[in-house]
Amino acid sequence: MKLQQSYKKSLQKFLQCENIFLFWKGRVGLYAILKAMRIKQGDEVILPAYTCVVVPNAIIYLGATPVYVDISESTYNMDINKLEAAITDRTKVIICQNTYGLSSNLEKINSLAQQHNIYTIEDCTHGFGGFYQGKPNGQFCDAAFFSTQWNKPFSTGIGGFVITKIASNLQLEKPKYTPTLKDNLSLKTLYFVKRYLINEFTYWPLVKLYRLLSKYNLVLGSSSGGEISSTKMPDNFFKGFSSAQAKEGLRNLKTLAEVMKVRKQNAKYYSELLKKFDKHHVANELFENHGFLKYPILVKDRDLFLNLAEKNRIELGDWFISPLHPIIGDLTPWQFDAKLFPVASFVSQHVVNLPTNPANIDKVLAFVEDNINIIV
Repeated sequence: MKLQQSYKKSLQKFLQCENIFLFWKGRVGLYAILKAMRIKQGDEVILPAYTCVVVPNAIIYLGATPVYVDISESTYNMDINKLEAAITDRTKVIICQNTYGLSSNLEKINSLAQQHNIYTIEDCTHGFGGFYQGKPNGQFCDAAFFSTQWNKPFSTGIGGFVITKIASNLQLEKPKYTPTLKDNLSLKTLYFVKRYLINEFTYWPLVKLYRLLSKYNLVLGSSSGGEISSTKMPDNFFKGFSSAQAKEGLRNLKTLAEVMKVRKQNAKYYSELLKKFDKHHVANELFENHGFLKYPILVKDRDLFLNLAEKNRIELGDWFISPLHPIIGDLTPWQFDAKLFPVASFVSQHVVNLPTNPANIDKVLAFVEDNINIIV
């Protein structure tokens, strides 16, 4: 428990807040927030039509209805001009997502929410370390949930937490389940693999192996079995946090400030290069708020681009390959009709993520320039 308390204090200091609750995963934290907001069958929760499937799942687990809003291609966040039309007398919550580390339009979203007496939740699963109007992400809504899983701003392997800075009266339930000895041993093994065995030569084969094993629940993973393939809540879903996760979080938080600085500098290199060739890029006015967990680009042929990256040992990401990542195909179980969200559907078919903290930025820049004709 001492490790967990130390970890919470570090998070409190960084985020300038007091009410922090630790969970097994960020999605578990979202579920806890929605329960505290008394979301139930017949209620509607608005969210961007470009997210991870675990977000609408947390809504569906409580019997509520996810209502999607298309995104803006400039921010990859909810199109603020389409939000108000989605609000009905059944709307109880709006989820604001800082995609790839960028927050946008939070004051407008909150203004609309206040007019309609609606809660707001910040989805900060990409956004720890980023800012909005000079304050850390997570400060602008009634509550916020964060993910600290693999490849997030900082990692505990599996993990997440919630802050309730504004709605401090929200009473979050304690998780029903605790991490087992097997969970902790699995996590420690994965920490070792990530720290010592992943490099430019092993990245692609190990990532593919990890995703396959986690899909079938053979290792702990962010995309474990039923959490991404079904709308039914898995057994032992509402699980708490462990000391092993806290120890790893404290270790990684020590280097976060320098990592964030490097990410933003590398993002500037990408924008300058893409702008030089008149390609879609993150605009300069968005840089102040952007945490740049990933740098998104759009490509004409994603499979070709990813194959070329693998051959050149470039560690690209593929968030989000679907409007409800990573589900490909029928999205109707999640009450999603792709035809209604053309921007999200287009982006999800063409997006790839450039690494913002690579071992060799010059190598990545050279790869991008060599394949500039594939980029939109």
